[in-house]
Amino acid sequence: MSDTDANPDAQPPGYQPPKVWEWSDANGGKFSKTNRPIAGPTHEKELPVGDNPLQLYSLATPNGVKVTIMLEELLDLGHTGAEYDAYTIDIGDGDQFGGGFVAINPNSKIPALLDRSQDQPIRVFESGSILLYLAEKFDEFLPKDPATRTETLNWLFWQMGSAPYLGGGFGHFYAYAPFPQKYPIDRFAMEAKRQLDVLDRRLGESRFLAGDAYTIADIAVWPWYGVLALGKLYDAGEFLQVQDYKNLQRWTREIGKRPAVERGRMINRKWGDENTQMLERHGPADYEGKAGVKI
Repeated sequence: MSDTDANPDAQPPGYQPPKVWEWSDANGGKFSKTNRPIAGPTHEKELPVGDNPLQLYSLATPNGVKVTIMLEELLDLGHTGAEYDAYTIDIGDGDQFGGGFVAINPNSKIPALLDRSQDQPIRVFESGSILLYLAEKFDEFLPKDPATRTETLNWLFWQMGSAPYLGGGFGHFYAYAPFPQKYPIDRFAMEAKRQLDVLDRRLGESRFLAGDAYTIADIAVWPWYGVLALGKLYDAGEFLQVQDYKNLQRWTREIGKRPAVERGRMINRKWGDENTQMLERHGPADYEGKAGVKI
């Protein structure tokens, strides 16, 4: 009897790590070209700059959508200072390694924001940091009450710590790895379902993650876990049985109907129907003839 017969979870003999790891640009499957083991620019490329106070360089992945939703929500509240120019950074083409982008985000990840409303422009990178920066700048979506503010930040940082297990863990091995592997898929599917259960239990206690008010916590979590609950992330809805999380489903659909969310999902989007794509955004007129991305 083989080890695999004795233990159905055992993997057949194969790869053994070398004493010293060496990088190959074939590593990583579909997105092998988007990462490398060193930092810094690979080429010089200036970023375009528009006339609005805020300059956003991004892509409509979940992390990018967080920021465009936030900006659209601020505009809906009448904050003209939140007007922004959005430019698409094509991570498949390596735009994130251009010198102009690296100057704003040395980590070479989208999104990156430049606030030019100050005498000295302020760079902001990491999506959670951008949400917090904008919430404090415009005094919106972050409660002042210490307990509720802290609860908001609890869930904001929960998302920042949890999503890598969903995206780089489950999403990568389930949808993008060069070939399916039982152990990592099982391991990260278990964690993804645990996270869904965490959210579902919390949303059984309150309308939104921090309580009765819609906050940056919801804006951060929804593009990852709301879209997953809709079955539109990694085509994994049936696999993870997302329909079973009833409280999460209720929250997902309520937020998905917000006009700012429909618009925010469209910006820097390079896929889907043309009416749901907006590679650049410079002002309200850009929405004319666009349908937005509905749930």
